[in-house]
Amino acid sequence: MVYNLSLHYVQNVEDAQEITQDVFVIIYQSLDAFEEKSSLKTWIYRITINKSLDFIKARQRKKRFAFITSLFFDDSNDLKHNPTDEHNHPGVQLEDKEALAILFNHINQLPDNQKTALILHKIEQKSQVEVAEIMNLSPGAVESLIHRAKTNLSKKITKNEG
Repeated sequence: MVYNLSLHYVQNVEDAQEITQDVFVIIYQSLDAFEEKSSLKTWIYRITINKSLDFIKARQRKKRFAFITSLFFDDSNDLKHNPTDEHNHPGVQLEDKEALAILFNHINQLPDNQKTALILHKIEQKSQVEVAEIMNLSPGAVESLIHRAKTNLSKKITKNEG
């Protein structure tokens, strides 16, 4: 559960494994602090989501810093870095890899709450009630987040194709 959820956020096996390990360390260190206001599973989902989002933010900070210096080879105009080369999601056929990378790139551009609601509901196949419990929101708020996420994704995809 932890690994699959983190993999949906980072789309990279090694990064998802690192996040999974970090989550279980946090769970072990914080188990005494678990207040049982929600189920253990919900608590673990929240930790995984927060750790995944923190990982993405840290990676984006590193990329922004390194992007300018690493964009081109020093002696030519050839690109050094191709973002689709980093996409490493198991079970995806090679010809679909680029399309999936583009889709997840668009998903990663959504606001965190929209991305979380969309991933939990559409990819993890949680009900809106389960998503609401995990995100500590009302089911109506989750429905709204999912609708806005789908609308924003549709706009990004249309803009990208046009």
